[in-house]
Amino acid sequence: MSTEELQPEEFAQAADAAITDALNHEDPRKIVEILAQAGLCGVMADETDGGLGLSLAFALPIVHAAGRLRLAVPLAEQILIAHALPGTSEAQALAAGERTATIAWHGSLKDEWVRADNGHTDWLLVADDEGAALIDIEGQPQEMQTTLDPDHPQVWISTKQARVLARLDTDAWTLLQRQAHLLLAEFANGAAEGALQDTATYMATRVQFGRPLSAKQAVRHLLARMRLLQEVSSAAIRRAMHTDEYGQTRDTRPALANAISNAAFVIEKSIHLHGGMGFTWELPIHHALRAVRKLNAAFDGLAQDNGRTFIQSV
Repeated sequence: MSTEELQPEEFAQAADAAITDALNHEDPRKIVEILAQAGLCGVMADETDGGLGLSLAFALPIVHAAGRLRLAVPLAEQILIAHALPGTSEAQALAAGERTATIAWHGSLKDEWVRADNGHTDWLLVADDEGAALIDIEGQPQEMQTTLDPDHPQVWISTKQARVLARLDTDAWTLLQRQAHLLLAEFANGAAEGALQDTATYMATRVQFGRPLSAKQAVRHLLARMRLLQEVSSAAIRRAMHTDEYGQTRDTRPALANAISNAAFVIEKSIHLHGGMGFTWELPIHHALRAVRKLNAAFDGLAQDNGRTFIQSV
């Protein structure tokens, strides 16, 4: 599809409408079906597979909207896997929403168990010695891990005797990981923006002693700091998409690590400014915090790896 008349920002508006519509349903499969009908699942998939064939820049605002609206299905992973398997029946099924897929960031195919952040999927992309493999997890033993999110728990899935549907070579797997870092960073940043918007509205409408809470200097300073961190994350994501001054590809891991850290700060402060109501289930902001914390757990040790890489490069 030609991008001459298309702008990534326009996809944010379309994504808002589709995701809002999808969130009226509780069945994850129905949600994915609605997203696919709107073209979101196949935004990067090849046109011959029923996708739009657009670049990562067009997927970023879609995933940002998913984070802001607290979408619980792994849309970013669905988009990436459909894009990474051009010319296959698996890519067609993912772009059409007929099947769902996510990525296991912990473990590999040679391990007996791997961890995924969403168990409501048909297929799972798992690292292996030659890159990555897409496996069918239907009927595979699973164990729920509800510590971080009892509503949408992480899942340990057995890879033993799992049927391999497709494979990615090392280069394709490396590219997918880079793209995933940026999309997941944008998801976390979107979650932070959603919490910040809710908080700003609450502070402006909550009146105490005849004045809205947003009139208090301490509140305004904290909101400004939250917005600054959110904008820093956004700038880092955009910067990581481009080569450096020497024409070299930039490392995408720092953008993801910073986005997760900044989003966690913004969402926690949002809950604090609401009076802690998120912990009593009176507000949906706690869902955003849990989603970001699951991302942090999925990429455990990422910040330390970034620091180690930086020290070694000096």
